[in-house]
Amino acid sequence: MPAFDHDNIGSLVLRAREDDPDAFAELYALTYKHIYNYAGHYLRDPFLAQDAMQETYISALKNIRKIKEPNLFVAWLNQICFHVCYDMCKKNNENYEAISPELLEVLKDENKFHNPEENYEDKEDILSLTDAIKSLPFNEQEVIVMRYINDMKLEEIASALNCSRSSVKRYLISGRKKLAEILRREGM
Repeated sequence: MPAFDHDNIGSLVLRAREDDPDAFAELYALTYKHIYNYAGHYLRDPFLAQDAMQETYISALKNIRKIKEPNLFVAWLNQICFHVCYDMCKKNNENYEAISPELLEVLKDENKFHNPEENYEDKEDILSLTDAIKSLPFNEQEVIVMRYINDMKLEEIASALNCSRSSVKRYLISGRKKLAEILRREGM
């Protein structure tokens, strides 16, 4: 896992905001391997990962002035890359909205009205679950999608997110708990 000098990255972001093309080129050189690995783990296709990486950097360049904390550029890039990969999966796979049986089992409870598996074929329930996932904090949303929709292993997620396996577990536990609460409130 790369260790980034966030102060240096922050100063490069400030220079890039002032239309210094060398600064953005340096940002790219410092972060492209990380973003490519992230996209590669998420998409599991090297060619799609290259496309996602390109889209990520195009979006970053267009929106460089919008980043609030320049030192958090890498986290901001991760968010952009996550959304690019998510959209690519959705576009390239009509069944992307399909929910993994493992996630259904985690969310299952004794009340049949709260059991998503009972209504798996019901498109409204799938859309409600998708909306519930999107309402989670970003890290939990990211980990839930990678684990249960992309069927990634904890180690792969940790590598893609540049964090520890225990952090991934913590996000999964917290995200599943919040999802179950949201779905119960909605009467699913």
